[in-house]
Amino acid sequence: MARFALTRLASLVGILLGLSVIVFLLAAVVPADPVRAMVGASATPQIVEAKRHELGLDQPLPAQYVRFLSRAVRGDLSMSLHTRRPVRTDLAAFLPATVELAATALALAVVLGGALGLLTARGGGTTVRVALVAGASVPAFLLALLLLIVFYARLRWVPGSGRISSDLGAPTGPTRLLIIDRLLAGRLDVVRDALAHLALLCLAIGPAVALGRTLRSSLQTVLVSDHIRTARAKALTERRVLLRHGVRPALNAPLTMAGLQVGMLLAGVVVVESVFAWPGLGLYTVRAIASVDFPAIVGVTLVMGAVYVIVNALVDLAQVAADPRLRAR
Repeated sequence: MARFALTRLASLVGILLGLSVIVFLLAAVVPADPVRAMVGASATPQIVEAKRHELGLDQPLPAQYVRFLSRAVRGDLSMSLHTRRPVRTDLAAFLPATVELAATALALAVVLGGALGLLTARGGGTTVRVALVAGASVPAFLLALLLLIVFYARLRWVPGSGRISSDLGAPTGPTRLLIIDRLLAGRLDVVRDALAHLALLCLAIGPAVALGRTLRSSLQTVLVSDHIRTARAKALTERRVLLRHGVRPALNAPLTMAGLQVGMLLAGVVVVESVFAWPGLGLYTVRAIASVDFPAIVGVTLVMGAVYVIVNALVDLAQVAADPRLRAR
């Protein structure tokens, strides 16, 4: 297991280096001039060239990349053109809201998807299949708008935007994750208000359906295998056969799907946070794109890419724990 983990760690470093190269080259080939965006349209050519020299953008691309990578490793992602603050500071301010949103949505998707897969493993009618296809087909942004129209505009059951109602004014705690901090402080009213916001649901539906369909398919394959027939021959209940002998061998494909769904969640966060005015990286990214804020865009891309790669490395380790035969691959 340790050797497998070290191999995955080495590949993780290589993937992150490749991601940094791609992000650097994309920023380098964009037609817009980031230096001109920094100093303003009225700056003289002398000021522009001085700033370009200060940033090292007058050097060859390899030298620029080495400078970019060395600064990124230290956490220096330059200054945001929109907020006029270090990108690292902006990411520290906006990242916790996105982590809380995506992590809670993923946990909800795993619970719903697992329940859906187990309940339909023994078969399902046309209604179930249609519901699964429909759930996987609806984009997150469309579901977000539908939820806003029905539960906020029409029924007035839940708040429509933001991370929390403004009248609560709950301060940020040590973890900067609102639900955890307010639970630690005993502010259950804030926790209830935070959970009442709709963004979690629309992000969880798509991944939950994908995980449920994948688990259902894997279980249907496992349930006709020899070891399942042996378990049934021992007069075990069908529930015990399914949970004790069927789930673990069927986890490989759902775990792979869970890793892929993290990427879908990160993509959906950008749109959903804009719809719900959720103060996270998605909303920060939209504003950065609107203001052609290259350092902010590069910083968000690196963070989201690193999160996706790290989560998939953890998924690989979970797959090996579920199926030790994979260690030999």
